[in-house]
Amino acid sequence: MRLLMIALAASLAAQAHDIPNDVTVQAFLKPEGQRLRLLVRAPMKAMRDVEFPQKGPGYLDLARSGPFLADAATLWIADAIAIYENDSRLPKPQVVATTVSLESDRSFATYEDALAHVTGVGLPLDTNVVWNQTMLDVLFEYPIQSEHSEFAIHPALDRLGVRTVTALRFLVPEPGGNHVVRAFEFDNDPGIVKLDPRWYQASLRFVREGFLHILDGTDHLLFLLCLVIPFRRFRGLIPVVTAFTVAHSITLIASAYNLGPDALWFPPLIETLIAASIVYMALENIVTTSTVRQRWMIAFGFGLVHGFGFSFALKQTLQFAGDHLLTSLLSFNIGVELGQLLVLAVLVPALELLFRYVVAERMGTIILSALVAHTAWHWMMERFDRLRQFRFEWPEINAAFLAGALRWLMLLVIVAALWWLGSGVLRRFVTGSRSAGENE
Repeated sequence: MRLLMIALAASLAAQAHDIPNDVTVQAFLKPEGQRLRLLVRAPMKAMRDVEFPQKGPGYLDLARSGPFLADAATLWIADAIAIYENDSRLPKPQVVATTVSLESDRSFATYEDALAHVTGVGLPLDTNVVWNQTMLDVLFEYPIQSEHSEFAIHPALDRLGVRTVTALRFLVPEPGGNHVVRAFEFDNDPGIVKLDPRWYQASLRFVREGFLHILDGTDHLLFLLCLVIPFRRFRGLIPVVTAFTVAHSITLIASAYNLGPDALWFPPLIETLIAASIVYMALENIVTTSTVRQRWMIAFGFGLVHGFGFSFALKQTLQFAGDHLLTSLLSFNIGVELGQLLVLAVLVPALELLFRYVVAERMGTIILSALVAHTAWHWMMERFDRLRQFRFEWPEINAAFLAGALRWLMLLVIVAALWWLGSGVLRRFVTGSRSAGENE
């Protein structure tokens, strides 16, 4: 019986120190004069190696917990966060204040409320609360040179849980003593993040994001493959790929400025349409042979759909754009274009070798397109099944709806103008190519 009790106690102790599955950390960062204040709220159950003093049947002993709270704040929070001023890492912070809060406490809604709460009286010492059902609130202070310096943060808080989400609000100082709140949300360890990036810093980050996204996007790569199979000359590919890039840039920028629908059914609809666009392009390669003009028009139309797909992937990353949203979007498109050029540099010679030495061009086109169509068809059906789970509701006709419709009407006018302009440029391009061929 005694051995059973010991085993049960050991089991309960092990469970008490298990790594939590989902942990949410809330934080405020505010530079003020020559000090930087960091307010952090984290669940105490995530601080597994600290033996907090207890009383009675497992209640936290608030009267004796002060030194343990400071140790936990240093070990699990301060040691995991690196803050940089003008690319120089700041020294370890001072733990100014700590307090224990109930999980239902809402003091971290604003910076002012959180600061008043952490530096306030705290819970009554006779409060009975289990230690792993509470939150640890901490105020750290760092010495800085100026509140107008460039700051960056590396919140490596991923060891707190299996998945750690850090919701950080950075208060950017402005002339007159005001502050603008810039919100971030990080999953696990995001690396070093510039909190108020310069335009070139944001641009470089988004060029990289666009480049990596096109290489990781299997559906976009398959669509690009279907586009280029019939045209393996870079001169013929220029209008096709350019039309696709211009089109997805339009809807990507429009979506980033909240001009796109925000209904729950919209993302699965776009994902279904992207798969359908791949099926269509693959079947067209099998059934018929398109001209350059037909192909670039199709690429432009489907590029509008793919642009919304890019926007879904970019939505979480736009928080790193700072005040340079348009610059970041254009940089992302440059990265996508560079990725497409890399893919084309590999695809075109590979297809040329395949059709010259392995299989006849027409047969190879049919085989490759059939394989792509088979894959995309399964994607389309799976995504359509998810789409059917949402109920479509007609929007209410009001002032907001009419304003949105007007914005989309303006966007359609711009798209039509670009279409007309592209047709003229392409017509001159083709005419010039023919004239050059005749002169030769």
